[in-house]
Amino acid sequence: MTKLSVNINKIATIRNARGGETPSVTEAAIKIQEFGAHGITIHPRPDERHITRKDVYDLKPLVTTEYNIEGNPHRDFIDMVLEVKPEQVTLVPDADDAITSNAGWDCEKNMDFLKSVITEFKNAGIRTSIFLDPNPEMVKFAAETGADRIELYTEAYASNYSTNKEEAIKPYIETAIEAEKFGLGINAGHDLSLENLKYFADNIPNLLEVSIGHALISEALYMGMENTVQAYLKRLAKW
Repeated sequence: MTKLSVNINKIATIRNARGGETPSVTEAAIKIQEFGAHGITIHPRPDERHITRKDVYDLKPLVTTEYNIEGNPHRDFIDMVLEVKPEQVTLVPDADDAITSNAGWDCEKNMDFLKSVITEFKNAGIRTSIFLDPNPEMVKFAAETGADRIELYTEAYASNYSTNKEEAIKPYIETAIEAEKFGLGINAGHDLSLENLKYFADNIPNLLEVSIGHALISEALYMGMENTVQAYLKRLAKW
């Protein structure tokens, strides 16, 4: 079964809008795991507009499934991840002022930098994933960096799912097949939802993990968190 990692950035966004500790990021992580999620994802940014550095450290002892920290590997981010030692770090080339992640790595252009960063993480025993656009030609360069996995950036799939899901998923299937040839594990995330997740999970070979935040937290406002997590798990189930 493809694992579900829940991104809890939006919980922190709501908390920070009012100040204080409500809703609690740590309690949310505990409950989400109790409801069956296989992991917790966070994406701290330098301006701390949602997840803060304190959250990163506070969550470490509470995540008993898989802790996945995403971010642009500036030196401060690298040092923080090396201290916390999550199970997985996902490298995302987003600008500091980006509203959300909006592109994958050009691994060929950034090869030396990525190799250096990934070596640090792997020496610390941290599994490393690279955020990647659905481009089969980029996979060989991703493999050359030494990464363990790629995370397919799924915004294009989600945007085009309702008009032509077969065409929307085609480059993702091609990229996943290429990744298997190079021994790379496959994760995916960004704008996946209850509407489009099942078709994606059923058609992407060797899909190990999906990271879902915005849609899941939004749907939980209507359905409740436990029901929503369970609904996502059903979309991922292989019968």
